[in-house]
Amino acid sequence: MYTVIFKNSARKELLSLPDNTIVAIEEKVDTLVHNPRPHGCKKLSGSTNEYRIRIRNYRVI
Repeated sequence: MYTVIFKNSARKELLSLPDNTIVAIEEKVDTLVHNPRPHGCKKLSGSTNEYRIRIRNYRVI
C-alpha cells in the first residue's frame, strides 16, 4: 500500500470546489493507495518519478 499526502494548498483548493467534484476527486485519489499509476496516468515530462491523472476537468499530480 502507498500513502497519499495532500499539500495544504491542494487541500484548500479542493475544498473550494463543488461538493460533487470533491467527492469524485476523493474517490479517485483513494484508489491511488492501491495503484499509484492507474490506467490513463501520464508521466510528467522532465521528471523522474512524477505522474498525473485526470479527474473530470482537473489534474492530480
